[in-house]
Amino acid sequence: MSIQKTLSIIKPDAVRKNIIGQILSKFESNGLKVAAMKMKHLTQAEAEGFYAEHKERGFFGDLVRFMISGPVVVLVLAGNDAILKNRELMGATDPKKAEPGTIRREFAESIDENAVHGSDSSQSAEREIAFFFNAAELVN
Repeated sequence: MSIQKTLSIIKPDAVRKNIIGQILSKFESNGLKVAAMKMKHLTQAEAEGFYAEHKERGFFGDLVRFMISGPVVVLVLAGNDAILKNRELMGATDPKKAEPGTIRREFAESIDENAVHGSDSSQSAEREIAFFFNAAELVN
């Protein structure tokens, strides 16, 4: 096991439902610590930049529109194998296929409005954290 940092976003659908605390509790009760956190309303340019790797995919426009539809909570989670742990806690992208007890199974509405985002690799985590936070904003 290694201590890692990963990025998580509580998406607009979950913020609208007022379940930020419930999602944070899942992270914390499963060994992840919040190393940085901010609430913001993404601009179109920020959403397009963050999801640039998906620009050529058919869902890109809908994803950007969804991510700018309301505020999000962007956070850095730290802990043993944080990337994998966060992915496990989130569950499958499609909440109908997510395991019981996962965030998406409990809180997501659909494959499009799926409550949370999480980095999928150490390279993605590094890039995604730097997109939203500078080093001074991260707590060790």
